[in-house]
Amino acid sequence: MTDQKNTILAIVLSALVLIGWQIYFGIPQMEKQKQIQQQQQAQERAQQPPGAPAQQPGTTPQTGAPPQAAPGATPQAPGLPAAVPGQTLTREAALAASPRVHIETPSLAGSIALKGARIDDLALIKYRETVDPKSPPIVLLAPSGSPHPFYSEFGWVVAAGTAAKAPTADTLWRQEGSGALTVEHPVTLVYDNGEGLEFRRTIAVDNKYLFTLKDEVVNKGAAPVTLYPYALISRHGIPPTLGYYIMHEGLIGVMGDKGLQEETYAKMEEKKSENFDVVNAWLGFTDKYWAATLLPDITAKVRARFSFELSNNIKKFQTDYLLDPQTIAPGATATAHARLFAGAKEVEVVDHYDTELKLNRFELLIDWGYFRFVTKPMFLALDWIYRQV
Repeated sequence: MTDQKNTILAIVLSALVLIGWQIYFGIPQMEKQKQIQQQQQAQERAQQPPGAPAQQPGTTPQTGAPPQAAPGATPQAPGLPAAVPGQTLTREAALAASPRVHIETPSLAGSIALKGARIDDLALIKYRETVDPKSPPIVLLAPSGSPHPFYSEFGWVVAAGTAAKAPTADTLWRQEGSGALTVEHPVTLVYDNGEGLEFRRTIAVDNKYLFTLKDEVVNKGAAPVTLYPYALISRHGIPPTLGYYIMHEGLIGVMGDKGLQEETYAKMEEKKSENFDVVNAWLGFTDKYWAATLLPDITAKVRARFSFELSNNIKKFQTDYLLDPQTIAPGATATAHARLFAGAKEVEVVDHYDTELKLNRFELLIDWGYFRFVTKPMFLALDWIYRQV
């Protein structure tokens, strides 16, 4: 009888604790988050009034200045709508401002912009905005000029004192061959700068969320050229976040022996920039359920960076890295490899990439908290039970 009384008392006390927490913490926290989201939406509307300048492309790593259109580059394909200065475009109009190569996989749908060769249009077709299976799929990446730009860019930075012309965000590439990017069909993009350098980019994708890129530069000129490979992910504006201290949303990376680095959008605004010279790193952005991260070669020495810039009253956050320079002799070819994870933070998938690619604790892309040794096994146990029943 005493044991039963103790059990009942424990249940009642536990219920009181849960109810009290919900009343005094849970509900006020949800109301606070609702107010924050409303304020963020109001700020975004204030920052992007009709007639506001179109948002700028990504900042080239370590230079501190946005890349400019190279002389002779074709900024706009004939017959396509151009971005009107002083106007923020709809997502559809921003997508139409460049010819595109479609992306079609079992998990992803989207396109690669031939203008700038960016991966800037991606939807997660297995996930929906609401529980209604007919609701729109989750949109992860979006092009510059649209209401919420979020994109990845890869390329080469010209060494100081070098007159070579590298492709920029306004350079129009051409597809070699035809067809969409699929699991079975990689695509190759080509740009000839007309001055002896041919840039080639081969992009492959798996059946989940991993893009693999191979960049080549063929020197057909008479003089050697020195270039730095780079990669970046840029995000304009602050996305809605839950704002819970127990779960990180924002900039993230594991920087070699410096370990896990996490910065919220608010903290990044204060710091402006953080630099890391490391080996065996990865970095990007994480939301509650989704993420976009750069996965450089684990043996590469990278100059990685988190950064914030306020441009035309638009908050712009960026993660990027720069690799060691490569000097390309006449008749020679330089090669750089890059990887992009862009998708849902599915535990099994994230753990698979972590193990298969021998990444530096990529599993930390999912925030298990301080008690990871308890929370992750508990999740795996619950997931196993779910799959059984």
